Amino acid sequence: MTTHTSHRAVRTPVQQAALLFGVVFLLVGVLGFIPGITTDYGSMEFASHESGAELFGLFQVSILHNLVHLAYGLAGLALSRTAAGAYSYLLVGGAVYLVLWVYGLSVGHDSDANFIPLNTADDWLHFVLGIVMIGLALALRRRSTRAGAR
Repeated sequence: MTTHTSHRAVRTPVQQAALLFGVVFLLVGVLGFIPGITTDYGSMEFASHESGAELFGLFQVSILHNLVHLAYGLAGLALSRTAAGAYSYLLVGGAVYLVLWVYGLSVGHDSDANFIPLNTADDWLHFVLGIVMIGLALALRRRSTRAGAR
């Protein structure tokens, strides 16, 4: 009789967090292309502050914005395969979101520089995402370092 043993790799907490963020970003990217979930879908532009489409009627989106979410999601899935990759994804991704927050606050929402596009809801979501992603990266790395020292 042959016994089959599953050798599934156990994901560290930082890998689980990166995987979760990756899945959520993929979901958000897909939802941004679904009429009804995205209001004023017909007014969506490729990249412009004039894009009137809003995910959940709250977050201004464009085709570019949705594609960036999809790319972020794929990066999260890929980088969650290793602890170091997951840590980098959360840390660098969080920093990018904080830069987007500052950018959103700095450019006028009706300015041509607002090509992504961003509105006030996007700005504050980016702030929260940046803080949470960086916080998780640091907390979970510290936790896994402590666990490894035992």
